[in-house]
Amino acid sequence: MAITTGRVLMAAAVAEIATGLALLVLPSLVGQLLLGTALGVEATMVARVAGIALVGLGIACWPGTPLAGMSIYGAGATVFLAYLGLKGIATGVLLWPAVAAHAVLTAMLLWSSARKPAAS
Repeated sequence: MAITTGRVLMAAAVAEIATGLALLVLPSLVGQLLLGTALGVEATMVARVAGIALVGLGIACWPGTPLAGMSIYGAGATVFLAYLGLKGIATGVLLWPAVAAHAVLTAMLLWSSARKPAAS
Protein backbone atom coordinates (compact mmCIF):
# COMPACT_ATOMS: atom_id res chain seq x y z
CA MET A 1 0.00 0.00 0.00
CA ALA A 2 1.53 3.27 -1.14
CA ILE A 3 1.58 6.24 1.18
CA THR A 4 -0.21 9.05 -0.60
CA THR A 5 -1.07 12.56 0.47
CA GLY A 6 -4.76 11.66 0.36
CA ARG A 7 -4.32 8.72 2.72
CA VAL A 8 -2.18 10.70 5.13
CA LEU A 9 -4.70 13.55 5.09
CA MET A 10 -7.56 11.13 5.78
CA ALA A 11 -5.61 9.55 8.67
CA ALA A 12 -4.93 13.00 10.10
CA ALA A 13 -8.61 13.92 9.69
CA VAL A 14 -9.71 10.80 11.59
CA ALA A 15 -7.20 11.53 14.38
CA GLU A 16 -8.38 15.16 14.70
CA ILE A 17 -12.06 14.16 14.74
CA ALA A 18 -11.39 11.52 17.41
CA THR A 19 -9.41 13.98 19.54
CA GLY A 20 -12.08 16.64 19.11
CA LEU A 21 -14.85 14.27 20.16
CA ALA A 22 -12.81 13.22 23.19
CA LEU A 23 -12.36 16.87 24.17
CA LEU A 24 -16.08 17.47 23.82
CA VAL A 25 -17.17 14.44 25.83
CA LEU A 26 -14.32 13.95 28.34
CA PRO A 27 -12.28 17.17 28.47
CA SER A 28 -10.96 16.52 31.99
CA LEU A 29 -9.72 13.04 31.10
CA VAL A 30 -7.99 14.32 27.97
CA GLY A 31 -6.44 17.13 30.00
CA GLN A 32 -5.25 14.67 32.64
CA LEU A 33 -3.76 12.32 30.03
CA LEU A 34 -2.12 15.08 27.97
CA LEU A 35 -1.07 17.56 30.63
CA GLY A 36 -0.93 15.44 33.76
CA THR A 37 -3.27 17.73 35.65
CA ALA A 38 -6.99 18.19 36.07
CA LEU A 39 -8.68 20.96 34.12
CA GLY A 40 -10.50 23.75 35.92
CA VAL A 41 -13.91 25.04 34.88
CA GLU A 42 -12.48 27.66 32.53
CA ALA A 43 -10.03 25.25 30.92
CA THR A 44 -12.85 22.74 30.42
CA MET A 45 -14.86 25.36 28.49
CA VAL A 46 -11.86 26.20 26.32
CA ALA A 47 -11.13 22.49 25.79
CA ARG A 48 -14.66 21.95 24.51
CA VAL A 49 -14.38 24.86 22.06
CA ALA A 50 -11.07 23.34 20.93
CA GLY A 51 -12.87 20.01 20.52
CA ILE A 52 -15.45 21.65 18.27
CA ALA A 53 -12.63 23.22 16.25
CA LEU A 54 -10.82 19.89 15.88
CA VAL A 55 -13.96 18.13 14.67
CA GLY A 56 -14.47 20.92 12.12
CA LEU A 57 -10.81 20.75 11.08
CA GLY A 58 -10.98 17.00 10.66
CA ILE A 59 -14.08 17.25 8.49
CA ALA A 60 -12.56 20.12 6.50
CA CYS A 61 -9.48 18.00 5.82
CA TRP A 62 -11.56 15.10 4.54
CA PRO A 63 -11.41 15.20 0.73
CA GLY A 64 -14.01 17.53 -0.70
CA THR A 65 -15.57 18.82 2.54
CA PRO A 66 -13.96 22.10 3.65
CA LEU A 67 -17.32 23.91 3.59
CA ALA A 68 -18.91 21.23 5.77
CA GLY A 69 -16.04 21.43 8.25
CA MET A 70 -16.22 25.19 8.61
CA SER A 71 -20.01 25.08 8.83
CA ILE A 72 -19.90 22.45 11.58
CA TYR A 73 -17.30 24.43 13.50
CA GLY A 74 -19.24 27.69 13.16
CA ALA A 75 -22.56 26.16 14.18
CA GLY A 76 -20.99 24.23 17.05
CA ALA A 77 -19.16 27.27 18.39
CA THR A 78 -22.33 29.37 18.10
CA VAL A 79 -24.45 26.88 20.01
CA PHE A 80 -21.87 26.10 22.69
CA LEU A 81 -20.92 29.71 23.39
CA ALA A 82 -24.57 30.78 23.43
CA TYR A 83 -25.32 27.95 25.87
CA LEU A 84 -22.52 29.14 28.17
CA GLY A 85 -23.87 32.68 28.03
CA LEU A 86 -27.52 31.77 28.56
CA LYS A 87 -26.66 29.56 31.53
CA GLY A 88 -24.55 32.36 33.04
CA ILE A 89 -21.44 30.16 32.97
CA ALA A 90 -19.51 32.59 30.75
CA THR A 91 -19.92 36.36 31.00
CA GLY A 92 -16.99 37.85 29.09
CA VAL A 93 -17.47 41.11 27.23
CA LEU A 94 -16.69 39.44 23.88
CA LEU A 95 -18.96 36.41 24.41
CA TRP A 96 -22.06 37.70 22.63
CA PRO A 97 -20.13 39.40 19.81
CA ALA A 98 -18.36 36.04 19.27
CA VAL A 99 -21.71 34.23 19.23
CA ALA A 100 -23.05 36.73 16.71
CA ALA A 101 -19.92 36.54 14.52
CA HIS A 102 -20.02 32.74 14.44
CA ALA A 103 -23.75 32.75 13.70
CA VAL A 104 -23.42 35.27 10.86
CA LEU A 105 -20.41 33.54 9.29
CA THR A 106 -22.10 30.14 9.52
CA ALA A 107 -25.27 31.52 7.95
CA MET A 108 -23.20 33.10 5.17
CA LEU A 109 -21.38 29.80 4.52
CA LEU A 110 -24.64 27.87 4.35
CA TRP A 111 -26.35 30.52 2.24
CA SER A 112 -23.47 30.70 -0.23
CA SER A 113 -23.36 26.92 -0.57
CA ALA A 114 -27.11 26.76 -1.26
CA ARG A 115 -26.99 29.35 -4.06
CA LYS A 116 -26.96 28.05 -7.56
CA PRO A 117 -24.27 29.50 -9.81
CA ALA A 118 -25.63 32.04 -12.28
CA ALA A 119 -25.82 30.86 -15.90
CA SER A 120 -23.34 32.62 -18.17
